[in-house]
Amino acid sequence: MNGLFHALDPAGPQAALIAQLWWLTVAVCALVLVAVLLAFFIALRRAPRADAATPADVKPLQQAEPRTRLVVTAATIASAVLLVGLVAASAATDRALMQLPLQNALNVQVTANQWWWDVRYDDPDPSRIFATANEIYVPVGRPVIVRLRANDVIHSFWVPNLHGKKDLIPGTEGTIHFRADRAGTYHGQCAEYCGLQHAFMAFVVHAVPQEEFDRWAESQRKPAAAPSTAPQKRGHDLFMSGTCMMCHAIQGTPAQARKGPDLTHVASRERIAAGRLANTPENLASWIRDPHRHKPGVNMPAHVLAQGDLEALVAYLGALR
Repeated sequence: MNGLFHALDPAGPQAALIAQLWWLTVAVCALVLVAVLLAFFIALRRAPRADAATPADVKPLQQAEPRTRLVVTAATIASAVLLVGLVAASAATDRALMQLPLQNALNVQVTANQWWWDVRYDDPDPSRIFATANEIYVPVGRPVIVRLRANDVIHSFWVPNLHGKKDLIPGTEGTIHFRADRAGTYHGQCAEYCGLQHAFMAFVVHAVPQEEFDRWAESQRKPAAAPSTAPQKRGHDLFMSGTCMMCHAIQGTPAQARKGPDLTHVASRERIAAGRLANTPENLASWIRDPHRHKPGVNMPAHVLAQGDLEALVAYLGALR
């Protein structure tokens, strides 16, 4: 999947705080490692030399070693101070992560499922609420409040360039706040093992200028385009008369199920199957025919369709932009 996926390349203030803590921890650990190795090599250099015939020398066991005791005591105190310092830095970072200003925040609800992400954009006006899947668009420079839920098992929401990990626990609702200060596409991943296809439960966050976000949101609020060609009309009829509408929603049609991803504008997405496949007609046809070939264990069943029917269904879905 295209996009950045790097916790040490922060694109927002939350990730920057985490990166700073990481670099501080690495610096402290590196300092301790150098000190330990230095003490080790000094001890090797100063150790008396002996061979197999040299008699054992037990006199040091009976002598006081005030210098050694002082060095060990100082090293112990220094280690304790460094550990306490790291704990304090971690607590300060946690506190700072909660201080992101949330005025004019964008509210998004993300629900994790095995193995895909349902994304719903909230609005005080119910008619302006819309849903998508596995792709999150956010405006650059505007804070985002993400409400997190899980439908089945524990998942974990993680966009390294924007924030740390946040678990999604069934039966509870969590929140995570972030702000993207740099335009770009940022890779996200479920970071908690959630079953067979955990590795292929990905998503992306597109950070775009506010004007571009507004245009995208307005396009997503529109109902699905009506089929305009004979293959598209045939595909529409197949979708509405088959099992597809039992799991998927297409706004502006009788299909309103929520078991699977909302397909109202599926053709506008870069990838399908939670990042597993590029969104091309060939991949879409292969996914419909046998999703378990690409993601064994998914809830979507295979569909045995005549080639003409499969092509018509792909033509209809490919027109939903």
